[in-house]
Amino acid sequence: MLDPSSSEEESDGIVEEESKEVTAPQAGSRISPSRTSESSGGLAPSSGGRNSARPTSPSPSAASEQEKEEVEKLQREEEERKKKLQLYVFVMRCVAYPFNAKQPTDMARRQQKITKQQLQQTKDRFQAFLNGDTQIVADEAFINAVQSYYEVFLKSDRVAKMVQSGGFSANDCREVFKRHIEKRVRSLPEIDGLSKETVLSSWMAKFDTIYRGDEDPRKAQQRMTASAASELILSKDQLYEMFQNILGIKKFEHQLLYQACQLDNLDEQAAQIRRELDGRLQMADQIARGGKFPKFVSKEMEAMYIEELKSSVNQLMANLESMPVSKGGEFKLQKLKRGHNTSIIDMGQEDENTLSKSDVVLSFTLEVVIMEVQGLKSLAPNRIVYCTMEVEGGEKLQTDQAEASKPTWGTQGDFTTTHPLPAVKVKLFTESTGVLALEDKELGRVVLHPTPNSPKQSELHKMTLTKACPDHDLKIKLAIRMDKPQNMKHSGYLWAFGKNVWKRWKKRFFVLVQVSQYTFAMCSYREKKSEPQELLQLDGYTVDYTDPQPGLDGGRAFFNAVKEGDTVIFASDDEQDRILWVQAMYRATGQSHKPVPPTQVQKLNSKGGASAQMDAPISQFYADRAQKHGMDEFISANPCSFDHASLFQMGWFSPGQVFVLDEYCARNGVRGCHRHLCYLRDLLERADNGAMIDPTLLHYSFAFCASHVHGNRPDGLSTVKVDEKERFEEIKERLRVILENQIIHFRYCFPFGRPEGALKATLSLLERVLMKDIVTPVPQEEVKGVIRKCLEQAAQLNYQRITEYAKIEENAGRLVTPAKKLEETIRLAELVIEVLQQNQEHHAEAFAWWTDLMVEHAENFLALYAVDMDAALEIQSPESWDSFPLFQLLNDFLRTDYHLCNGKFHKHLQDLYAPLVVRYVDLMESSIAQSIHRGFERESWEPVNNGSGTSEDLFWKLDALQTFIRDLHWPEEEFAKHLESRIQLMSSDMIENCVKRTRMAFESKLTKSSRSTDFRISPTICTMFNVMVDAKDQSAKLCAMEMGQEKQYHSQIDDLIEESVKDMIQLLVAKFVVILESVLAKISRYDEGTLFSSFLSFTVKAASKYVDVPKPGMDVADGYVTFVRHSQDMLRDKVNEEVYIERLFDQWYTATMNLLGTWLTERMDQQLHVYQLKILIRIAKKKYRDFRLQGVLDSTLNSKLYETVRNRLTLEEATASVREGGMQGISMKDSDEEDEEDD
Repeated sequence: MLDPSSSEEESDGIVEEESKEVTAPQAGSRISPSRTSESSGGLAPSSGGRNSARPTSPSPSAASEQEKEEVEKLQREEEERKKKLQLYVFVMRCVAYPFNAKQPTDMARRQQKITKQQLQQTKDRFQAFLNGDTQIVADEAFINAVQSYYEVFLKSDRVAKMVQSGGFSANDCREVFKRHIEKRVRSLPEIDGLSKETVLSSWMAKFDTIYRGDEDPRKAQQRMTASAASELILSKDQLYEMFQNILGIKKFEHQLLYQACQLDNLDEQAAQIRRELDGRLQMADQIARGGKFPKFVSKEMEAMYIEELKSSVNQLMANLESMPVSKGGEFKLQKLKRGHNTSIIDMGQEDENTLSKSDVVLSFTLEVVIMEVQGLKSLAPNRIVYCTMEVEGGEKLQTDQAEASKPTWGTQGDFTTTHPLPAVKVKLFTESTGVLALEDKELGRVVLHPTPNSPKQSELHKMTLTKACPDHDLKIKLAIRMDKPQNMKHSGYLWAFGKNVWKRWKKRFFVLVQVSQYTFAMCSYREKKSEPQELLQLDGYTVDYTDPQPGLDGGRAFFNAVKEGDTVIFASDDEQDRILWVQAMYRATGQSHKPVPPTQVQKLNSKGGASAQMDAPISQFYADRAQKHGMDEFISANPCSFDHASLFQMGWFSPGQVFVLDEYCARNGVRGCHRHLCYLRDLLERADNGAMIDPTLLHYSFAFCASHVHGNRPDGLSTVKVDEKERFEEIKERLRVILENQIIHFRYCFPFGRPEGALKATLSLLERVLMKDIVTPVPQEEVKGVIRKCLEQAAQLNYQRITEYAKIEENAGRLVTPAKKLEETIRLAELVIEVLQQNQEHHAEAFAWWTDLMVEHAENFLALYAVDMDAALEIQSPESWDSFPLFQLLNDFLRTDYHLCNGKFHKHLQDLYAPLVVRYVDLMESSIAQSIHRGFERESWEPVNNGSGTSEDLFWKLDALQTFIRDLHWPEEEFAKHLESRIQLMSSDMIENCVKRTRMAFESKLTKSSRSTDFRISPTICTMFNVMVDAKDQSAKLCAMEMGQEKQYHSQIDDLIEESVKDMIQLLVAKFVVILESVLAKISRYDEGTLFSSFLSFTVKAASKYVDVPKPGMDVADGYVTFVRHSQDMLRDKVNEEVYIERLFDQWYTATMNLLGTWLTERMDQQLHVYQLKILIRIAKKKYRDFRLQGVLDSTLNSKLYETVRNRLTLEEATASVREGGMQGISMKDSDEEDEEDD
């Protein structure tokens, strides 16, 4: 971004392409600091312009046109060279003696600008980091952040364009990355002991390392120091060099002009200013007398214009008057009071401004150095001698003592006096050897009368001897240096004669004294007097050379000072002294006429002038050199005769350039409005050529011009020229067009919100430009209408750019498949979302006052996308559901945006997809129902995950459908609830169907199974239980409803599952009871009193006498126990719900105990057969132990039925032991042996 502190070095890159095309200013020499040494070649005068001779064409008729063009080209180049040289003279004088402006020190610092080469280098460094070619250690999160920054920001065409426009700095790169990672770091999880601020600092340090690359940090610091050098206070030599580069002035040309203009002579520069101001006052009088006024918007402004001219000159006079005369000196001059409304040539207040003799009192510093005494021979070598020195009227100083054989000292004495012709006395003494002597003997003395023009080196002076010194040739070597005070401009002896002063022609010592910047006096002094004898105040006098006056004896070179009614004649003893006096008085009088010595002109024009020039001052020598090279016309040009408004044009400024231009404008009367109009014109031209312009600069200059044109006098000028108003209106319209264009291209003129605050300043400036005047604010609706129109065009532009980027247009004219079209539409949607997010992130702050307009802009932007989206969806197959990711992508963005949620595009999107969602749910419901019917028909009930294959497929489909509906995040609440309710009700129906089909299959499975102890619990039965378990879990997730009938519906599903599980447990328990009944039926054959029982008992007893007969009935007991244990283990291992297992085991245990109790109760009157008893004891004991191990509660295990069964079997065991003589180890009592046997 260009701003007032941009240096000429920094500005080269900004207008690099433009400066190559510029050859010379169009309306005069351009003060354009952007044309530095690199572009000065285009501005430098062509060497061909200095050669008047050129080869003649051999065929004039054929080449006449070409020769004419060459001649015209040479003439144009010569004119441009002359303009630049003339302008440089004016600029040099501003630099040499500024009295209005000061170098600014508070201008904003510029950030280091990035060039195309630096941007490419930065890209390469970040690409090297991503490729792993650097030694920088980084985690995955940082690498992802850098990858995103590289792809989105560094590779952006908008950034490349901004770099080309010169408005992008290294700080912008850093700030964009910092804002980019702040969001990422905030989203990271908290880490104990590591704050997010530490992570940010670490990431920024790594970024700086990547950005810097292998470059030495010291070199970068040196480069930054060099770029900031232009923002420091520059010396005069640096300012000269700067404008030499700007205007293409060669070094030798500068040296010639510098010496000829006497820029090192402050008195000459102050005199030049006085002459210029006098000329401007005379010009104002001429305009007033001649009536040649500029064209103003009102006739009454003509009189005001003259007053303004005089007032501005008086202000400059006051500024010059306030300049200290003796810079750095201790002596301060008394300044005369002068009114701001009177001109310096107005002598109407002579009495008030008349000088008194006390006003011109001077102060001198003398240094007296006594070196040695020569010729002292009469004293003994060991006698002590010393010297004293004094300035008459002052104190006396003494040297050290020395022997007469070597009278050397080198002692310096410092004195201060107010006498222009002081008397310095130096005396030589020797110590008296007499006992009664009171004083030392004086051997000799010397009295000197030095002046500021006296030689400064040591000289021998013959001493006046006393009677006490017999030596006749006694000399003393000493040096006297009398410093010239700042307010003494010249001094020396002159012959003078006048009418009112110096009425006798005689030789006097004169001093030209400067009392203030505008007051000088010619004073004559006598020896040892501090006040002048007579003085002549030079206000209004004109000095010039004159011929020798007849009748005046004395003096050789004459000149005079003339004023209306008075003439004073002066004469010096040599020509050079006369020239120096005339030059000094010429500076003091401020006259416009420059005296030329006639004798000197003759000497300089003579062929033997080399020797004659020895008498000329060095300034005349440089003036001669300047004349020889054609520079005298620029030096002697009257600044008042130039149109400085046409010479003055603007450029980019460093503080030093601002300082010189401020001085130039004030000194040469360039109107502030013209200055800022030129500035605006130049800025707008550069903006048209693609340069990035700081809107703050435009705003300041535009506000100044607007204030001036509407009469608010920002610079104190009440007059408004017609030309100024017309140019202002033209620039105002141009500025409005440019600002509107920048707002239309806000994403490309201010990419990623850079430069910071520029877009906001642009909007503020546009509002100011739309104002009719500077007081009445523009109606907000009008501003809003302009910005709305700009943003409407911006929406079209931005959408066109992203479609071009996505290469959608390439497919026009050829067949595109629906899938390809949908893919492109989704890609375009991603770009649309990215653009809107960037607008919100980087530009929303600038449009904070126009939030509703930005919302309209976003809706317009989305409306353009909607056209392509609708076209893509129309060609999709009705059976295709691939377009739902597009809805999810857009809806996820829109529903989180406060302003766009349920906006026009969002509602259009809902209307477009609502029928698709409903149809998709309908088809999914039909498909799932069919899959359930077919699945259960072919179900093998093999375990799959948490259930069977059909149930798993059902629950997965229901969950996927519900997840899909949930992930849609449908923004319209009522329809979203409808979808959710429908999916949950559908899930309930599907789960109900699944439960019923499973229960039917379970019942069928048990019916077909064995009724004996050979029955085994198969994995399919466990799978059916697991289906029920999974159905219950899935119903809690898929059918969770909250309100009214829906909640009741969900409760019915739970009840159905519970009832089905209960029925399945009852069916299984009934199966177990049937198996136990079959066992009991077998042992019922041993009931007492039956024929089979008696026969079986007799047979066993008879056979047991001869062989070992196995215990009858134990295989039945073992088979049952095995069946129970296998069933328990299978259920425990395969069924996933512990509650169902415990419930089954409780009911199983209770039902079997009831059956045993019932069976025993039926035989209450009968005694159990021993074999019955053994089987029942084994079954009862094993069942109790096994179910206790399976976790059946003691309250269930030790029920009354169990106690009844246990007591009956214990009683029967006791009876059998008495009757049969023992139970052969089988007993109701627990024993370790039995346990081991069972194992």
